[in-house]
Amino acid sequence: MPSIFPGMDPYLERPALWSGVHHRLITAIANDLAPQIRPKYIVAIEEHVYQTIGEQSLLLGVPDVSVHGPQRASNATESNVAVAAPRTQPIEVQVPMPEILTEGYLEIREVDSGEVITVIEILSPKNKKSGVGRQQYENKRQLILGSDTHLVEIDLLRQGKPMPVLSNVIKNSSTGENISSYRILVSRSNRRPKAELYAFNLQDVIPTFTVPLAPQEPEPVVDLQSLFSEIYDLGGYDLRIDYSRKLVPALSTTDAAWADRLLRDRGLR
Repeated sequence: MPSIFPGMDPYLERPALWSGVHHRLITAIANDLAPQIRPKYIVAIEEHVYQTIGEQSLLLGVPDVSVHGPQRASNATESNVAVAAPRTQPIEVQVPMPEILTEGYLEIREVDSGEVITVIEILSPKNKKSGVGRQQYENKRQLILGSDTHLVEIDLLRQGKPMPVLSNVIKNSSTGENISSYRILVSRSNRRPKAELYAFNLQDVIPTFTVPLAPQEPEPVVDLQSLFSEIYDLGGYDLRIDYSRKLVPALSTTDAAWADRLLRDRGLR
């Protein structure tokens, strides 16, 4: 069954679920595009690989070090004889271990030349959180924006800082805050610095967009809402999500009231 939310389901943003959603959505987009771009192009699933340690890890809430105090021996005997204080005994600790993370993205390549025509990215918490992952992604993003390769960037996460675009239209004029929770950016290399930004919120259906190829060629259409509904159903997320739980990060006051009414109407609260 599909999600009860009309567009993005904010409960899927939980780290425990998002990795699977990301993987399924990458695969679904690839499978949807492949027959639309044959025989001139192929769509390849590639991977980013990150190595992080300690606070840079996605495994938030897991302590880096745990300490166990020394145990008193059960067969010790009492004695009035003065003895020297024992030397400091070692305690058991854990050291922060490197964590290898892989995240998928898509490349549309021309069959004859192997040239990368378009890169499609679905942002992850690692991309949007300050640290190694964001810096690596921003570096890659700048390389693409400075090249002849098109970029499609899909952001379905409220957490973290959105990727930069130069526009005041998507910000509240009085507070300076972003007016959209989610975004899809389509940047055609032949139109830069101009790009198309689909900005939408929790109450909205996820927009349909086209993927740029070579100039004058028909552009394949991605109905992201349909693909999202399909993976929600195939992944059994209706069985895995407890909609009575509080969301992290929390919704705005307006969105929280709207979501609460929706969930109560469906008998999930």
